[in-house]
Amino acid sequence: MMASPIRCLVSAGPTREFFDPVRFLSNPSSGKMGYSLARQAAAKGWEVELVSGPVSLPDPPGIVVTRVTTGEEMHAAIGERFDGCDVLIMTAAIMDYRPKVVADHKIKKFELEMVIEMEPVVDVLATMARRKTKQLIVGFAAETDHLEEHARQKLDYKKADFIVANRIGGEAGAFARDDNTVLVFSSSGSPPFRLGPAPKGVIAGQLIDLFALEMEKRTCAGVDRKGVGNGETT
Repeated sequence: MMASPIRCLVSAGPTREFFDPVRFLSNPSSGKMGYSLARQAAAKGWEVELVSGPVSLPDPPGIVVTRVTTGEEMHAAIGERFDGCDVLIMTAAIMDYRPKVVADHKIKKFELEMVIEMEPVVDVLATMARRKTKQLIVGFAAETDHLEEHARQKLDYKKADFIVANRIGGEAGAFARDDNTVLVFSSSGSPPFRLGPAPKGVIAGQLIDLFALEMEKRTCAGVDRKGVGNGETT
């Protein structure tokens, strides 16, 4: 009997957190890496769903795409699909904070407060990692400095299996570019390794090969995708 295909859930792009109907906080994430990962996973025969923030990219052929705007919407869409997936790849650049009060009308310039009270947005990656049974959890870290230190901290705090870290800012920054350079950190404790510089599609293919190998290791250890087996992984 042929094994069922790996079910992969990918998040991509930015989120937006609104002050009023026309003003919002966001970031420059283009979604290119997440969309590349979704395409490469589908090319490998995986069943792929993509949850995307606001980007200008077309839907990848043959992939179910759910479009969201806010962090809350991203959390809901990922949460609804998480239990049915084998691999979660969180490339989305979700805003960490949002305005505590959102006006239902456009705030006039002279009415806009210079100090606006903020509240945290739910941490989707950490929340899903706490829910996982045997899912492979992959997070991304975009950093301006101390890349390795911050990536290791994120790997530990988020309880992810992998953190893929890249630099942002400056001429070599990853946001909106077609190429990238990343460091890959694993919860196994193995030394991080570098991929790139290369087009994001090439790096995405290398990452999917890495995640596929990890899934094969788990299968060999007796861990099935429904959480039943004699092996334990983190």
